[in-house]
Amino acid sequence: MRASGGLWITFEGGDGAGKTTQAELLREWFEQLGRTVVRTREPGGTEVGRTIREIVLHHRGGLGARAEALLFAADRAHHIDTIVAPALARGEVVIQDRYLDSSVAYQGAARDLGAGEVRELSLWATGGALPDVTVLMDLDPGAARQRLDADDKPFDRMEAEKAEFHARVRDGFLELARAEPDRFLVVDASLPATDIAGRIREELERRGR
Repeated sequence: MRASGGLWITFEGGDGAGKTTQAELLREWFEQLGRTVVRTREPGGTEVGRTIREIVLHHRGGLGARAEALLFAADRAHHIDTIVAPALARGEVVIQDRYLDSSVAYQGAARDLGAGEVRELSLWATGGALPDVTVLMDLDPGAARQRLDADDKPFDRMEAEKAEFHARVRDGFLELARAEPDRFLVVDASLPATDIAGRIREELERRGR
């Protein structure tokens, strides 16, 4: 059971959109308000998740699309049980990089496994758990690639996919946002970071969060 005051916010978007930066700024804001915040991510928010993250993002051998989707779902199930659900039960704020919407966009849409099937897999794995608010950092894939190139670090398996793949990922995220406007907050990730942070705070306050 979720305690009164527990709040779960996820950040979604393509690689290079600035999710982690905004999640950290939001964590600072909530802590200034006196809230206890749990910052986490998928995959990799637990010890088990870090092992799964290494496989799905850095394994150099072949990995089929269905195996990839199942590994993400396994990480998600463990993450909800051990990190997210206990924090919400304590009435804390959970701010998380990626959740099931990433699987729907990446494996369901971009890898053509079927958005509905991938969503149902994750909902089964997590007992139907959905965030209170999902912030979608929307950015043109070309601009996102320029950011990734500027970081000058090796790409993981997802980042290294071709432009067409990332275009399908973006379309998948936007379709999800259109389908669930009450949960999603879509922001223009090309704006300055401070402007984006202000928009997110204003919208959370408007929604009574």
